[in-house]
Amino acid sequence: MDKLIRSLREFNEERDWDQFHSPENLAKSINIEAGELLECFQWNSNYDKRAVCEELADVLTYCIMLADKLDVSIDDIVLEKLEKTKKKYPVDKAKGVSTKYDKL
Repeated sequence: MDKLIRSLREFNEERDWDQFHSPENLAKSINIEAGELLECFQWNSNYDKRAVCEELADVLTYCIMLADKLDVSIDDIVLEKLEKTKKKYPVDKAKGVSTKYDKL
């Protein structure tokens, strides 16, 4: 992950793009790219895996950049959220069902 973050920083520094990467703008970009990812699946279940991977890479890139901008560890925040989610969805109640936690 460190190599990836360094590569993204270098890419943006070379282009002087960091000035555009406020947390708000990065959050907007995540949403825009997520919409483009969703568009890959619009109208049918046949999708172009290459196109999906490109859009997924865009979403992940902006997520990584936002975490970097906020000076938070992606590992830490994801693992912390996973622990909270485990409590909301205990295996004995949630296994094999898609019911929202407040309805289990």
